[in-house]
Amino acid sequence: MAETTSIEEEREGHNTTMEPLLPREPITTTNDAPPHPNPSKPSPSSSNALAFWAYFTLSVSLLTLLLSSLLPLLLSPPDHRAWFLSLPDDLRLHYSQGKLIKAYPNPSSPPIQVFAVEHGPREERAEAVLLVHGLGSSSYSFRRVLSSLGSLGLRSVAIDLPGSGFSDNVELVGSGARGGLFGRFWDVYSEIREKGFFWAFDQLIETGEIPYEEIGRRSSPSHGGEGFSGYGSAEIGRVIEQVVDSMALAPVHLVLHDSALGPGTNWAAMNPSALRSVTFIDTLAENVAFPSWILGVPVFGELLLRSRMLFAGLLRLCCARSMDESAAEVHRLLLMGKDKKRAVVATGKALNYSFDLREWKDLEAVKDMPLQMLWSNNWSDRWIDEAQRVSSSIPFAKFAYHSGGRWPQEDAADEISQNIVDFVNSLPRSIKKVKDEPLPEHIQKMLEEANRGHYDHHDPGHHHHHDGRHHHGHGHGHGHEHAAGYMGMYGLGQGWGR
Repeated sequence: MAETTSIEEEREGHNTTMEPLLPREPITTTNDAPPHPNPSKPSPSSSNALAFWAYFTLSVSLLTLLLSSLLPLLLSPPDHRAWFLSLPDDLRLHYSQGKLIKAYPNPSSPPIQVFAVEHGPREERAEAVLLVHGLGSSSYSFRRVLSSLGSLGLRSVAIDLPGSGFSDNVELVGSGARGGLFGRFWDVYSEIREKGFFWAFDQLIETGEIPYEEIGRRSSPSHGGEGFSGYGSAEIGRVIEQVVDSMALAPVHLVLHDSALGPGTNWAAMNPSALRSVTFIDTLAENVAFPSWILGVPVFGELLLRSRMLFAGLLRLCCARSMDESAAEVHRLLLMGKDKKRAVVATGKALNYSFDLREWKDLEAVKDMPLQMLWSNNWSDRWIDEAQRVSSSIPFAKFAYHSGGRWPQEDAADEISQNIVDFVNSLPRSIKKVKDEPLPEHIQKMLEEANRGHYDHHDPGHHHHHDGRHHHGHGHGHGHEHAAGYMGMYGLGQGWGR
């Protein structure tokens, strides 16, 4: 019995010692155990990451190639000489009939050249009319009005305001910097184009981002401001004043179209003695016809201006519904020259949209000024309601409707001309102010040198009297030639388009 008991105890002890091994047998011996992962085989997530970076690199390369061919066409400055030579014949004829006048919008700034074109008689007794266009337009829009007024006996003058037509641009502050999201994109694109396709990819790998701020500082060393500063009413008023003085138009009948309301009335209030009457053509300070802001939209503004069809559609939608194709094309081409697009956008931002015509009419300087308001009666019902509101603010003004649009000089030129002529002829004749202005210093020196040469030539010991008479006549004619040129502030702009 004792022997049997010891054998059983020994078996139980053996079973006790073997129990921990039994659960591990299936792990080490069975074929049904799951396999261990192989560290040498790539995971699906790492394959997806490599595919992503491969596609990203390819996309960036293709996008850069596309932008390198497209964006320079949209943003590179045009060849101004080629642009001028490509203008339509009637626009170049318009330019050849005008002249450039030197003006100082700011006393502390360099002068600019302002384009002016004139039709009609120039004798002293002729009534003078000055036509000032609105935003996005130019003196070319008054071409038919100029011709009609001239044929009806009025001396008519139209100018291109600074930043429009053939006049010099407004002062652009920070013109080398492109602000906003598009500006940052263009700076980064320029950096990629300069340093290679994969520079940005390397930056992403090394730092996790593209150094936007550093690129922006390099691209815009002077932070003079993101936007552009156009001339306000005071500066444009100085330009009008200097044109009137240099062309001896005072007292002048002033015609203000659209956004010219603010600058023109500002000058009128400061110079009532130089003014004979004021005619307003569809002028409303808070509702300008041409949407200049749309040209400032990145990429889209450039595409709109480069599309003949789209731009013509914009003018018909906002300015004159029956504007012909050739006239719309001229306005588009003028906005494409000499950075005029940005100048017009800047001018639109600088306008005084809170101008109150009633308050202006109550000023002591202009309270007795003859006024006329010409307004479209077929643009929209809302526009006719605005006409009634404006007419109530200046109840003593002569009011007349026309059948044109917001730019009636384009589609109702005969009506506009006849209304201006009738209004001017209804007023007493103007008394012209004739004042002797000194000749410019360089012309005075030339005349003095010519006179000294004349007297030296007529020395008592000199006997060639025939030559002396000849030279005297030549000198006299020379002086008159320069005096006439002074009326145009040193003559025509022969350097334009060079």
